[in-house]
Amino acid sequence: MTLVTGGIDLAEASRARGGSQRLRAYVARPEGSGPWPAVVMAMEAFGVNDDMRSHADRIAGWGYVVVVPDLYADGGAKRCLVSTMRAMQSGTGRAFVDLETARLWAVAQPWCTGRAGVIGFCMGGGFALLACDRDRYDVASANYGQVPEDLSRSCPVVGSYGEKDPTLPGAAATLRSRLASAGVAHDVVSYPDAGHAFLNDAPPGPAVLSPLLRVAGFGASPQTREDAWGRIQAFFGEHLAPGPA
Repeated sequence: MTLVTGGIDLAEASRARGGSQRLRAYVARPEGSGPWPAVVMAMEAFGVNDDMRSHADRIAGWGYVVVVPDLYADGGAKRCLVSTMRAMQSGTGRAFVDLETARLWAVAQPWCTGRAGVIGFCMGGGFALLACDRDRYDVASANYGQVPEDLSRSCPVVGSYGEKDPTLPGAAATLRSRLASAGVAHDVVSYPDAGHAFLNDAPPGPAVLSPLLRVAGFGASPQTREDAWGRIQAFFGEHLAPGPA
């Protein structure tokens, strides 16, 4: 499928809502007039990097408009990482305004159906679970993200975790339990051979960190990676029917 990709300026809309002053986003969508549902992507801790753009392109190829706001837009990772992580811990803050600004922009476009899903990776997986109110989203995907206490307002969730991930022990079981208690449709799997960030094609972050991340259990087998992507695609297809290919 031929895609249309590029950056967009959301600064004016974000400023008006109290978000980032210089918000930009990466957008990927199929070529043509659609219409397609939107998918808002919450980035991993390393930012809107090649992995995030690759993930966005993959999902756009399924028949969605994918928007990836840069949650570090106002100063880069060095200045924004701590405040962004604090926002995820508290459930409030500028990052949530930026994600909502991206959603509102996407669903207002003439080539969007007006429906939306949210997906997140690493830090973004936690944001996805905090943002996935059923009044805003039809489906959510949390990939190795922290699990919030309250999921009573959640839309359906597909989650993927790794049993070798030292940062999130027992997270998949916790997520399954909380979604089940809330009566939320879900598909949550913990893969035995997977560590953190295993949906990336390469270890995340700067190349100099790759050996350390491998030792720390990051990554998984190609079979596990494709199984997880297949589950996400099927779950989104069920709860957020894609647009024309």
